[in-house]
Amino acid sequence: MEDCVFCGIVAGEHEAEVVLATDDFVAFLDQRPVFKGHVLLVPRQHVVTLPDLPAELRDGFLAAAQRIAAAVVAGLGAQGSFVAVNNTVSQSVPHLHLHVVPRTKGDGLRGFFWPRTKYADPSDRDHYAGLLRAALE
Repeated sequence: MEDCVFCGIVAGEHEAEVVLATDDFVAFLDQRPVFKGHVLLVPRQHVVTLPDLPAELRDGFLAAAQRIAAAVVAGLGAQGSFVAVNNTVSQSVPHLHLHVVPRTKGDGLRGFFWPRTKYADPSDRDHYAGLLRAALE
């Protein structure tokens, strides 16, 4: 895709600090990291969201994410990582990308980046679960 920054990185047309490159995926440092070592993993094929990812790429995408999550621990001395994918909302570049953010206890990142809510009561919770179960059938 012509205007996609991540497609430009994949093609070598835009500068990025690539940390992993395979036939199907490229991983590079985020230019605006949450913490140093924050990596973005993208498919080489232009795919906008996770639901759009072709079935033949799913296992490889997760395998690459596992490798990166292990690497931030082994290579950076992190205690763990925060792994996330945004779909459309909060997706600053419309090309599927998975974040792997190195984490250590006391790093200042608390919980999720968005506010939490509560179900009004058990029937409210059951209603949402039912809607999701129906959509998954």
